[in-house]
Amino acid sequence: MTEQTPASRTIASPAPVLNVGFILTDNFTLSAFSLLVDHLRLAADDGDRSRPILARWQIMASTPAPIRASCGVTVAPAAAFVDPSNFQYIVVVGGLLHTGHQLDEASVAYLKRAAKAGVPLVGVCTGSFVLARAGLMTGRRCCVSWYHYQDFLEEFPHHTPVADRLYVIDGDRITCAGGGGAADLATALVEKHLGRSIAQKSRHVLLLDRARPGTEAQPHPPIADLVADDRVRRALLLMEQHMADPLPIADIARRLQLSTRQLERLFQTVMGQRPAEFYRRLRLRYARFLLDTTGRSVTDIALEAGFSDCAHFSRQFKAQHGFTPSDARAQHPAVAAPGAAAQSMAAQRLFD
Repeated sequence: MTEQTPASRTIASPAPVLNVGFILTDNFTLSAFSLLVDHLRLAADDGDRSRPILARWQIMASTPAPIRASCGVTVAPAAAFVDPSNFQYIVVVGGLLHTGHQLDEASVAYLKRAAKAGVPLVGVCTGSFVLARAGLMTGRRCCVSWYHYQDFLEEFPHHTPVADRLYVIDGDRITCAGGGGAADLATALVEKHLGRSIAQKSRHVLLLDRARPGTEAQPHPPIADLVADDRVRRALLLMEQHMADPLPIADIARRLQLSTRQLERLFQTVMGQRPAEFYRRLRLRYARFLLDTTGRSVTDIALEAGFSDCAHFSRQFKAQHGFTPSDARAQHPAVAAPGAAAQSMAAQRLFD
């Protein structure tokens, strides 16, 4: 009998413990996709060799054409749609909302087929919109970014969006607000299937700090009150986008094609306050949120909330909240590593 040489032996490749299918929308968010994939890549093998042993991933599409990310980078799908039961999860990575259809009919039909087969579906970033449009989120909680909360409410008035958490697991539907939350969701999935030490390894190689639970509050919660007037909503969105570098009210008015006086009257009518006053209160509430939920210094938080003078920040903070930033920090001695319950309570306080 002739002994086989190593080169002539056929070794069966073991099936991965975690197999994930990806569907990328037109103008998808590259960071959300890359954070998920790199967690899987690092979890799949020892060190940084990227062999898909314990975990595998596959980008699927209805056509072989490259898919363009919102930043302009293109990614080529590796395969057409395969049997969805091959996967533990099928992830839809969304991106820009208002640039036409995100997915073609064949892709939506595949998602419906996967849902019928009981395969958990994951919507990341605006992937939650894709699942909702396909009728796959009926009766489910749906996590969206605070940035797109109003967009979701307007398009899906009968759904219940959640914008104060990083991600939500509701049975075999998982939705994630995107951004850094994609890394936390990836950690949770890797830990569930491959163990905590492997999940930690992925984060350590990526130089990421502690994993946050899905119940942790999004870093920048939205304004609680829903505003009907479109011009005021747009002004508030500009304010939310410019906390650290506050825009002059005249600039906000110009971007809305209003005079400063018109914007002043509009805010007084809708919000009961002048825009400058509301903007300051918004920044101070954001500072309170950071004090309650992070271990950052008072000086850093003052700068993050758009106050260049720490003494001025302290005076304004006390005038609004009745106590100083240092007093607020003293109320939360364990803030450097807040738990999920503390995060949830802190987020709720922002809206009180």
